[in-house]
Amino acid sequence: MPDNPQTGWGGPAAAAPDLPEVRAAATRVADVATRTHLAPLHSYADSPDTYLKPETLQPIGSFKLRGVYNWASSLSPEERNRGLSTTSAGNTAQALGYVARLFGTTARTVVPDWLPDNKLQSIINYGATPIKVPSHELMAFMLEERWKQEPYAYLNPWGEPAMIAGHGTIGLEIFADLPDVDTVFVPVGGGALVCGIGSVLKALNPDIRIVGVQSEVNPALAEAFRNGGPVWIDWKPPICEGASTPLLAAEMYPLLRPAVDEAALVSEADARAAIKRLALGNKLVAEGAGAISVAAALAEPQKKRGKAVCIVSGGSIDPELLASILADVVVQ
Repeated sequence: MPDNPQTGWGGPAAAAPDLPEVRAAATRVADVATRTHLAPLHSYADSPDTYLKPETLQPIGSFKLRGVYNWASSLSPEERNRGLSTTSAGNTAQALGYVARLFGTTARTVVPDWLPDNKLQSIINYGATPIKVPSHELMAFMLEERWKQEPYAYLNPWGEPAMIAGHGTIGLEIFADLPDVDTVFVPVGGGALVCGIGSVLKALNPDIRIVGVQSEVNPALAEAFRNGGPVWIDWKPPICEGASTPLLAAEMYPLLRPAVDEAALVSEADARAAIKRLALGNKLVAEGAGAISVAAALAEPQKKRGKAVCIVSGGSIDPELLASILADVVVQ
């Protein structure tokens, strides 16, 4: 790890995309990414005015396609022809493989060695070559800037401005569909998704409340807010691996802080319950990171959350885990 882990990856502070940049990204990704529409959270009584943004309906099953395609589109043909690479817990790598095929180039990704087999196989199926390393080596690859030795064009999965702008297109769509939205619940991993969405919605209406959601097992966002800056946490493998990092990089914090009003933490049990509810009620398959937004929304009184949107960010869940959740069997 770096000598000073709070310095993040050592680059300049991430910049919030402005509305013209995000609108340009929306035009760029329009023929590749699905324009997802809001769907009411299925309910018999307890969740009026609560809506889902089902990014599980993207061609790769997650929102990552928006940002990865926008980034790749910003490269020169010479850069893309070198190949594309990143570091990822699964969904970014799948998007990278998908996008690389669209541009007729190759892709590879550094992944943590604990990655579930279903996500590892999906990465391969989409055409990216995974390179498994222990988690501390993956973080060192990013934070010690070992990626600078990468011969491929490297996508910083946290702070790449073009990627953040691509993710921000979700915010444009939410505002178009529900301009009087009160609260938006967004899963938080490295922070690029919530930064993109939050920056856009705050620019359109500063009163919209943005809640960043993580598993209580790895509360990097909450700890950063409590500390007034990023800190390392004692990371543990959660059910919500896609919304779980051992820290928020210091370069992201200046963007995260104004874009996010609150941090919400979700228990593993509540994450499981949300996965089951989405599957049985809305007929949507969501991974843990995709479902925790719903769990966080339902943990609040409806009066507080008002008209709420939950970002269901991805659907890459291990089939056996999903089966155990639907059967109410706990798998350790």
